[in-house]
Amino acid sequence: MTANRRIIVAILLCLGITSVGTIGYMAIEGCSLLDGIYMAVITITTVGFGEVVPLSHTGRIFTIFLIMIGFGSLAFAGHAVVESLLEKVWRSRMEMKKMMKKISRLKGHYIICGHGRMGTAAAEYFIKAGADCVIIESKSGYDEQLKETGHLYIEGDATREAVLLDAGIKSARGLLALLDSDPDNLFLVLTARELNPTLHIIARVEDASSEKKILRAGADSVVLPFTTAGKQVADDILVATGKHIHKDQALICSRSAPKWITIQEGSSMSGETVSTVSEQMAQKIIGLRREGKDLILPDPETRLQASDMILIMDETQRLQNQVSSPSEPPKIVIVDDNPVILRLYTRLFQKAGFHPITATDGREGLNTILQEKPTAAVIDFMLPVLSGIDICEQIRSSGACPETKLILFTSDTQSKTKKQALKAGADMVVHKSPEASEVVETVIQILKED
Repeated sequence: MTANRRIIVAILLCLGITSVGTIGYMAIEGCSLLDGIYMAVITITTVGFGEVVPLSHTGRIFTIFLIMIGFGSLAFAGHAVVESLLEKVWRSRMEMKKMMKKISRLKGHYIICGHGRMGTAAAEYFIKAGADCVIIESKSGYDEQLKETGHLYIEGDATREAVLLDAGIKSARGLLALLDSDPDNLFLVLTARELNPTLHIIARVEDASSEKKILRAGADSVVLPFTTAGKQVADDILVATGKHIHKDQALICSRSAPKWITIQEGSSMSGETVSTVSEQMAQKIIGLRREGKDLILPDPETRLQASDMILIMDETQRLQNQVSSPSEPPKIVIVDDNPVILRLYTRLFQKAGFHPITATDGREGLNTILQEKPTAAVIDFMLPVLSGIDICEQIRSSGACPETKLILFTSDTQSKTKKQALKAGADMVVHKSPEASEVVETVIQILKED
């Protein structure tokens, strides 16, 4: 018998005994209906009020049995109510504890922050694809719905570190920021990126002006629901009217983005023609910026110069496939004493198909490179204990890592510094810029030339 059914039975039993008592007093003592109910209630509840009428011998015997039976029925009713309340509280806690245990065991799962229409659709798709996911929702009222669907969920504020840690963000593969407001999604992306630098994050954006801010905060891509829906509707009508774009072409467009690359002094691209560099990169150069002037589709025979900027359609994934092995990604050591830069480059190189290993000072960086023998090492010029140039000199003099490419990046633009670094054994000197992905592109380009 369920707890609710026990409560109903107890209530009916109490009402039944009260009715029997009322009828008994009316029949035995000749009480009115109201007096009979009163006598039955005070007898069953044992409150000790005075009798309405003096009881006869038969009435007293009836009262004794009524007290015993009534007290037993009240005890049963109280037990049923308390048990029901405790069972609900205990069951809820046990279910949540069991769910948190399941979440703690997940590896490579996905986190959905916000269980609105987009979150519901995403969760259903993950289930169909056989991927584990955890839903975080702060609004009350969704727990029963989530229980019915069988999804793993946490009720809490997704912008809080503790909630994200409970959702297993350290071992998660991806996160969907689908909260109702752009500021909340922005703060969520910042928090998530801080907790897991290698996490792939897709964020929902309502206002197009927030797109760049959320991307700078650490999101890998953003989705504008109405824009996406509009494109889908337009694509559907193009299909219906025979104007459909080929799917392969649409896929290329959706995965490509325009990107400027600066030709560094000493780069192998300096002095080469546009057509030669385009062939080397396996990408079409669609723009050239020189001395503040932009040229669209530059002449293929134009020779590139240091400080020129070329515009390409960024297809990093295709470059990754040329330098990385699907079974064992190439190792790269990143040496920098700035933890923010370390996390940023760790994420970028991991996305590019590398296995990044980090070090925070010159001595640790030198030992790590000599021990791991990576494919390449990206070393900051200014470091504690040993400078970047000292690391390059000791690695080259040891002869232990002849195949390792050493890339020194610095904010010092003096040619003297570059000459000193190249003399110490660096393969390339890269100047620091707001575009952190330039270092990744440089490493990929060097490995392709090898």
